[in-house]
Order: sequence, then C-alpha cells, then structure tokens
Amino acid sequence: MDQTLKQRIRTRVSRTKKTDVFIPRDFADLSGGDQVLRALRALVKDGALIRLGYGVYARAVRSRLSGRVMVSSSNGFHGAALQALNKLGVPWEQGDSTQAYNLGQSTQVPVNLTVKVGKRFSRRLSDGRTELRVER
Repeated sequence: MDQTLKQRIRTRVSRTKKTDVFIPRDFADLSGGDQVLRALRALVKDGALIRLGYGVYARAVRSRLSGRVMVSSSNGFHGAALQALNKLGVPWEQGDSTQAYNLGQSTQVPVNLTVKVGKRFSRRLSDGRTELRVER
C-alpha cells in the first residue's frame, strides 16, 4: 500500500527524535521541492507542524488548555529557534542580556530570547506570539 507524500513526511517527522525543527531539504529524497512544500503546507494546516519562518517548520502539538497549536519542543519556541539556527548553519551566541544574567552581572531575567549572529541573517523566526530577536 503506497503512502502519499504527506503521510511519508508525517511519518518521518514522528520518527525523528533528535530534532524538533525541519527544513524542506530534510525531505528532498522523498519528492521534488514543490511537492514537498505543498505537503508541508498541508501538515501546517492539519496542525502537525507549525511554520516558524521561511522554510523552517517545527513539530507541533495542540495545547490542552487553549486548544491552540504550539511548538512541541522541550524548551518551547526558544529551543526550536536555536535548533533552527543550528540547522541553517548560522553561528550564534547568547545576547548581551542573557550573558549578563548567566554571569551574575544582572538580576533582571531576560524575557525575550536574544541571540548574536556571526553572519548575515535576515529571516524572521516566530511562532505567532514570540519572535527571535537578533543582535548585530
């Protein structure tokens, strides 16, 4: 029994344990680029994936409290955003406010995830509520 491309991508997403973030290149062996993007859009519509940005998708789960689709990562959106940067090959380090807090130089807890990127990075990563802030 042949599976559709959407079913094969859903199966691969559910079986992959080491990452919660996916890019279309991860599924290039299954079909052509246009078909993979169409299947990813359908999985976003179904609530199996959530789109974080251009060409970046994360495993999703429906919240038991609100019923909204949210990122299914151990560290939520922040963990998924950092995984996305790693997967895209973007060198990064923690932002100044996070570094100051971790070193004990500040008692103010950083609310938003802020990272410094080592090279040009113009994408926006967001889960609809929270956005990754990039320092230069």
